[in-house]
Amino acid sequence: MSTQPASAAWGAATRTATSDSPRARPGTHTETVRQLVQSVSQAFLGKEEVVSRAVLTLIAGGHVLIEDVPGVGKTLLAKALARSLAAEFKRIQFTADLLPSDITGVTVFAPERHEFTFRRGPVFTNILLGDEINRATPRTQSSLLEAMEEGHVTVDGVLYPLQTPFFVIATQNPIELEGTYPLPFAQMDRFMARLSIGYLERAAEVRMLREQQTFEPLERVTPVLDCYGLTVIQAAVREVRVEESLAGYIVDIVNATRQHEALEHGASPRGSLDMQAYSQALALLAGRNYVLPDDVKEAARVVLPHRLIVRKGTRAVPLGAPAVVERILEAVPVPV
Repeated sequence: MSTQPASAAWGAATRTATSDSPRARPGTHTETVRQLVQSVSQAFLGKEEVVSRAVLTLIAGGHVLIEDVPGVGKTLLAKALARSLAAEFKRIQFTADLLPSDITGVTVFAPERHEFTFRRGPVFTNILLGDEINRATPRTQSSLLEAMEEGHVTVDGVLYPLQTPFFVIATQNPIELEGTYPLPFAQMDRFMARLSIGYLERAAEVRMLREQQTFEPLERVTPVLDCYGLTVIQAAVREVRVEESLAGYIVDIVNATRQHEALEHGASPRGSLDMQAYSQALALLAGRNYVLPDDVKEAARVVLPHRLIVRKGTRAVPLGAPAVVERILEAVPVPV
């Protein structure tokens, strides 16, 4: 393969899929991915763009941070994804008294066997919802760093691999700041995308009231593929061709974030890897086995803003990081 994995979990998924199945053209999986988006959208009404971006992040091997007010369906989105994949789903409600061992697991003594055994925590699953992740202390938040980046956890010096695939959907409420701990820059950088759901349009909200008056929204969701099928699609995403000029285009955009006068900190090399992976996922969803400049631009809009720190007191970008990304996309030459 021509590119390096963005994380060990991504690499593990690729090895699993490619070792047991022939290499398939990405276009053969396009319809399955579209069905996955449609399946989730049956429960998560009126927000197909949000669903598409969550699914694209999933097949690209990344993780999603959803930042929005309570009650807009963050948990529903995670559950609908899990049901559409026939995947194991677990939820962690982050609180100030949550400990790292409550997430990763703990070694306990089994008196009947006179030995210590490892009791696995909720991180051992396929889809993990970290609800209100910013309510936990930095120590507890950091327990997810290894899992999200490397696909395993280390407890008492022993390494335990996680299940494949492994996908984290974390949420945080941007309104309530009392009793919260802002996510550190290193944690933010491990999320491929940060999404905002927003409120429904009037017609969609009326439809929601009518439909959920008589049934639960997840009742209509049926599995589209299993976890192994997802790893095959994730491997197919990595087969999407990225021309040398487009790889350079990605690097030029990321370098521009590091040099922009309105930014204190730009995107990391992990941001470049995530931009490439998300671009490949976009191409696969469009039925192509090659990336276009428009894929790279859309990937930049999704992958970069939450990785940027706007310089305090600047007047150049009143709208924040997304506006910086748009200006950079206008300034960086598109390869021919």
